[in-house]
Amino acid sequence: MSTATGTNATGVATVQLLSGNGWTTACPLDLLESGRGVAVLLPGGAQAALFRDRAGRLYAIGNVDPFTGAAVLAHGLLGAVDGRTYVASPLLKQRFDLATGRCLDDDTVAVAGYPVRVAQLPPM
Repeated sequence: MSTATGTNATGVATVQLLSGNGWTTACPLDLLESGRGVAVLLPGGAQAALFRDRAGRLYAIGNVDPFTGAAVLAHGLLGAVDGRTYVASPLLKQRFDLATGRCLDDDTVAVAGYPVRVAQLPPM
């Protein structure tokens, strides 16, 4: 998770996710809207759902809803309960903790979680 924002004279702030294949650049930070998710294709074919909450914090979890097998979590609605930020699946509405990937409605289910960072790419 990271909270850095914006760009500077040295380049563009970009969001990167860490998977088993190293850091993957997802998108420029300024294109990631608060409260909305985007799907990110990772090397090897896995998908992540990347989110920026209204406080500017970044999260990434697996994009595939384990209850349906559909790659839709990036399209879910963000919310918070007991200080935990979650995404609710747009299909069956199960909630997934964005910090851990654990399902808040079924303790036996979780999706992958990915570390996120903001990096400065050099100007082009």
